[in-house]
Amino acid sequence: MSPETAIWLAIAIPAAGTLPIVAFGRQPNLREAATLITAALLFATVASLVPEVLAGARPRVSVPGFIPGIPFAFEVEPLGMIFALVASSLWIVNSIYSIGYMRGHHEKHQTRFYVCFAVALASTMGVAFAGNMLTLFVCYEVLTLSTYPLVTHKGSDEAKASGRLYLGILLSTSIGLQLLAIVWTWTLAGTLDFVPGGILATSMAGASGAAGLMLFLYIYGIGKAALMPIHGWLPAAMVAPTPVSALLHAVAVVKAGVFTVLKVAVYVFGLDFLAELAASQWIQAIAAATILIGATVALTKDNLKARLAYSTVSQLSYIILGTMMATSWSIVGGGLHLAMHAFGKITLFFCAGAILVAAHKTEVSEMRGIGRTMPFTTFAFLIGSFSIIGLPPFGGMWGKWFLMLGAFDSGELVMVGVLILGTVLNIMYLLPIPFRGFFSAPEPGSQSGSQSGPGGAHGQAPPEGIQEAPLPCLIAIGITTLGCLALFFFSDPLYRLLSQIATPPG
Repeated sequence: MSPETAIWLAIAIPAAGTLPIVAFGRQPNLREAATLITAALLFATVASLVPEVLAGARPRVSVPGFIPGIPFAFEVEPLGMIFALVASSLWIVNSIYSIGYMRGHHEKHQTRFYVCFAVALASTMGVAFAGNMLTLFVCYEVLTLSTYPLVTHKGSDEAKASGRLYLGILLSTSIGLQLLAIVWTWTLAGTLDFVPGGILATSMAGASGAAGLMLFLYIYGIGKAALMPIHGWLPAAMVAPTPVSALLHAVAVVKAGVFTVLKVAVYVFGLDFLAELAASQWIQAIAAATILIGATVALTKDNLKARLAYSTVSQLSYIILGTMMATSWSIVGGGLHLAMHAFGKITLFFCAGAILVAAHKTEVSEMRGIGRTMPFTTFAFLIGSFSIIGLPPFGGMWGKWFLMLGAFDSGELVMVGVLILGTVLNIMYLLPIPFRGFFSAPEPGSQSGSQSGPGGAHGQAPPEGIQEAPLPCLIAIGITTLGCLALFFFSDPLYRLLSQIATPPG
């Protein structure tokens, strides 16, 4: 199979997978088998492109677009290769998890859920392999629209309100700001292609004020990156089922946001030009504030999914901060953090969903002693937390390590302090959860949460013995937990890919 064929297949496979999913809608086993087969085929197709890109190739395909002179183009470069690998591999794991969660939680409209998930992955592949800003913008919008039914899946008034906020912020920022920046870029540069070194450095030379405005339009037009104060859609979307939360936080949506920020920095502005702009310093300050405020708010949240949501708001800005520092080390750190955070955060959300399904607990204050009845899930939460914090030997260390090197390299000692303080806050809002689960005794007569626990009604003591989530949930949790460990030891291919676009000194 040629690389060009693989590009088309990477987009077509999840889209075509919707057909058997719909056809087997009344036969859950076949429907979910179709989902798993589609996800596996997608990952195999994406993985087949890795040797070519590692060797320096940039396979590209295109078809005429609706605007003369701007084709719909897809090109595989290192950033897109990493994003596509992360999204396609985690779709398999999320699909396994979804089988246990959706059945165990007796969710309705499961066929619609799997269909929308497949469409979201097709658009994610389009974002990852976009060869110009127009192609990326179109796929970015399809991703927004295809995930709206997932956010509103429960159909409650709260879900509908969250969906309106989700669409309102993401569409208004992308159409009102990002699209304006894209049109402006076209008028100045005469192209929207992603070019190493950027396309704006020449056309905006000597116009730092205008370039700074352009940068703000792009950064805040990419609402999926959840930079404060346009982050509110992300915590609100936590009303969705846990597999959707995993899609939003780890597989596709927010990763599409920070991925787009990286693409704009590297291929539209260029790192040298970006480093010269005063506006990049302002955005660094906003990203640093988002890191600390998001982590502080997470510390105050008793609801587990809300705590994890604000953690994501904070963690995304590590990537934005690294991008705006515009050094080779910081770009490598941002790219690695995109992948490492995905595995750590999806593990945490999987664990939160497993606790909901098995123990019907949603609040951190209810987690006392949960490690005694759910030891596997609680231990996995501990490992995911270690990775998010950045402790060795877990993959999350590498992103923060290179971000720290980037901050030193650019002389941003204040940002070094922000990274350290942010990590301390990570410890404070994550580790008490598994520690409380393992080392605190359940309160006698404590309620089990919003519903009765597996062993009885409200007001009864927690049940004795192991009460883990359904087996598919545990398999998925086990895979992502091992992924957090494996990425520490086998991160070299990711580093080699990123070194092609930002060669570290030495």
